[in-house]
Amino acid sequence: MAKAKRYFFCRECGYQSSSWLGRCPECGKWNTFDEEVVQRETPSIRQSAVGGQQSEPVRIEEVKYDETVRMQTHCEEFDRVLGGGIVPGSLLLLGGEPGIGKSTLLLQTALAMKGKRLLYVSGEESEQQIKMRADRIGEPQGEMYVVSETSTKRIFEHIEAVKPELLIVDSIQTISSEDIDSSAGSISQIRECTTLFQHYAKQTGVPVLLIGHITKDGTLAGPKVMEHIVDAVLQFEGDRNYGFRILRALKNRFGSTAELGIFEMLNSGLREVPNPSEILLSQRDETLSGSAVSATLEGARPIFIEVQSLVSSAVYGTPQRNANGFDFRRLSMLLAVLEKRCGFKLGAKDVFLNIAGGLRVSDPAIDLAVACSILSSNVDIPIPPTVCMAAEMGLNGEIRPVTRVEQRIAEAGRLGFEKIFVSRYNTKGLDKKKYPIEIVELAVIEDAFRKLFA
Repeated sequence: MAKAKRYFFCRECGYQSSSWLGRCPECGKWNTFDEEVVQRETPSIRQSAVGGQQSEPVRIEEVKYDETVRMQTHCEEFDRVLGGGIVPGSLLLLGGEPGIGKSTLLLQTALAMKGKRLLYVSGEESEQQIKMRADRIGEPQGEMYVVSETSTKRIFEHIEAVKPELLIVDSIQTISSEDIDSSAGSISQIRECTTLFQHYAKQTGVPVLLIGHITKDGTLAGPKVMEHIVDAVLQFEGDRNYGFRILRALKNRFGSTAELGIFEMLNSGLREVPNPSEILLSQRDETLSGSAVSATLEGARPIFIEVQSLVSSAVYGTPQRNANGFDFRRLSMLLAVLEKRCGFKLGAKDVFLNIAGGLRVSDPAIDLAVACSILSSNVDIPIPPTVCMAAEMGLNGEIRPVTRVEQRIAEAGRLGFEKIFVSRYNTKGLDKKKYPIEIVELAVIEDAFRKLFA
């Protein structure tokens, strides 16, 4: 074995240096270099892992592929986020907080796949522990193998013996390569192991699903280059005080990053929520002020959520502003517009805003519902529960149009709402007669106040 070498790696971008540097020349970040002991042995398992295949240049006109070749997971929410299923040869990375349900999601997905041979590699649990969880979730619908292993050399030996059609690795931070002398979870180990699985996936056509840990800042642990290597980065998030879990794509080379999958955590595993609007609106009280319903859009799916506000006199010298599930800076902007255009003196009052269900919404169509819920709490007049809203609000108090308003209106009528407030610019060329709901046109925020609280 050759003499061990020491290198410094940037934890942000993975840049390698022979000496410590205060500022990374690649990404420009300060104090991000960590020292690691690196020893590369020969021959590398990177060649043996994929059978030593060599690539050759091919004219792009000669490349053939099948558009319907995606592998279905039989989980509609998971397939929606991926863009219709798993693309063969793709490398997916799933991240999330500890205990949020990452392993449960992938194990449940693996058990539900029919007629497929799968290999579940766990570096955190034994085979007996995986079996205990599998018995609680359900029976396998295909041929599934499990192994507890952390060495890449042994993992590829198991892969050669099983020849799976789908590989799941839980988690990438626990896997280590013999080519690197540093401990598992280090920057060099994560980068090397991720690259090994990338070579295996691309040259064999077998999709690989990796589970990754996250840091206290909420970002994926390991070098930033790992997110560039993989084809898709999925985030599994949610508040542990709520039963809902949200799966969203932060990066997806084969689909949209705007899609959203919603699950509910139960004792028997994760349950898909095909219509989250009915659950998010099931506990509303029509006698309370400060509550408004917004027709938001996550990808191609309209979701109706409840916006709750509380406006009260400031007890302390400085008024408090707090927003859960909504951008705090946008809340400050909307409060300034309401005070300037509507004449409400909100500068000396505490304002608390909450998105029911523990969701976080970035759709600008929620602006009108936020403004109306604040006005409702301020004047202590409830908004009728049969009214919903979908519009953006500008700095001059104008009600601006939003995208896919027809889809929002149709979903509102299906859920039983009687009125929907939209911008008048959204109604140009819109056939109101075909919708079973009254469409109320608004030009400025004062129009909404008159129609709701006059």
